[in-house]
Amino acid sequence: MSGSGVGARPSAPTHPGHRPTDRNDRLGSDEREEITDRGVATVLAAVLVLGVITIVGFGMVLGSVMLARHRADGAADLAALAAAARVQQGGERACAAARGVAAEMRARVLDCELAGLDARVLVEVRASMGLDGLSPQVTGRARAGPVTRSPDGGPR
Repeated sequence: MSGSGVGARPSAPTHPGHRPTDRNDRLGSDEREEITDRGVATVLAAVLVLGVITIVGFGMVLGSVMLARHRADGAADLAALAAAARVQQGGERACAAARGVAAEMRARVLDCELAGLDARVLVEVRASMGLDGLSPQVTGRARAGPVTRSPDGGPR
């Protein structure tokens, strides 16, 4: 029997490279384009969302580092002032005061030196990004001491 009776389906041509009919073969060309366009839109939306997340993440990291930089500068200023206020008591006490002030500001003194009546301090602050191991460390330095005047009366 060849299947030429009533209700029999015509057989698909069999030639090399032909695949069996699927849903796309039964759809019109407009319907196929609509399905393809929806797939492209999904991929494009996913890429755009990923881009926005990347930009927001970069902004958060940059903001955290800038905030840490300001904290480091402030901690260095106050630590240098504390050291300069105790210069007359000796270098050890002056630098201990600087370390105490820096610790209160969640900073760490890396270097403290006295040069005459001047105190120079270098502090380090860790940027808080939630990942302690990956958080960058930011430094700040400051000098405090008496102002010397130049022969014309202005500060040097």
